[in-house]
Amino acid sequence: MQPIIIVLVILVVLVFIALIKTIQVIPQASAAIVERFGRYTRTLNAGLNIVVPFIDSIRNRIDLREQVVPFPPQPVITQDNLVVNIDTVIYYQVTDARAATYEVASYIQAIEQLTVTTLRNIIGGMDLERTLTSREEINAALRGVLDEATGKWGIRVNRVELKAIEPPTSIQDSMEKQMRADRDKRAAILTAEGIRQSAILTAEGEKQSVILRAEGEAKAAALRAEGEAQAIRTVFESIHAGDADQKLLAYQYLQMLPKIAEGDANKLWIVPSEIGDALKGLSGAMGNFGPMGGGGGGGGGATIGRQATGTERREQPPID
Repeated sequence: MQPIIIVLVILVVLVFIALIKTIQVIPQASAAIVERFGRYTRTLNAGLNIVVPFIDSIRNRIDLREQVVPFPPQPVITQDNLVVNIDTVIYYQVTDARAATYEVASYIQAIEQLTVTTLRNIIGGMDLERTLTSREEINAALRGVLDEATGKWGIRVNRVELKAIEPPTSIQDSMEKQMRADRDKRAAILTAEGIRQSAILTAEGEKQSVILRAEGEAKAAALRAEGEAQAIRTVFESIHAGDADQKLLAYQYLQMLPKIAEGDANKLWIVPSEIGDALKGLSGAMGNFGPMGGGGGGGGGATIGRQATGTERREQPPID
């Protein structure tokens, strides 16, 4: 009985192993390559799959999701003979598991070497300044070459990114000095522009102030002149309306003489010739009211003043 039990156990184990090898579960976004006696048979997709045990074998399991592979810095020579180190990142996806298994031995290594050689060809036609400022152009050119070359391997390159472009240390120092000089230059230009604008605004303000002050003075002078003219016009109209005669004018002049004589420096003043006529008329009027009658009129007029042909100077009589 024991040999039979042993045989049964062996059979159960063999059946269990056969079931395990027969049923293959492939995860989502994955694929498996099946070979029969070393020859490619089919590709297993995601889900439950049945294979012939001990005859079919799983050669390779491939992840069909998009993969990200960073490559180490690669020294590249630019057109102006400067060595720069460039870090790259490749985003790729396997679209054909069979081609990725049989068309290339190691597609990761192949993509890396193809990236290096293509990057050297692209950077070799650019100078350093263009290399530092043309990342999008380099990415597009590199992606186009890689996508075309890896298509037969069942690989699709979705994106290529340059992580860093590091020029030599001496070039970095020179670029830093140049950037510092450019910043200082821009700061000096902005300062000069500020001073210039401030001077322009100050000059404009002073100009406007002078113009407004002049306009104010002109308006004030015009108003004063207009007021004086109105006052003269009013006095003139009042005199004509009152029909003033020479006697009244002479009397008013006599009232103004003490004010004219005020001050220690007033030794002489100008007497218009018309005032003489007015004084003669006034003296004649006063003589008519005096005790001398009409005969004293001429003498009184002679003592006050005489008619002048024009404007003449008269000395101030001493005050007793």
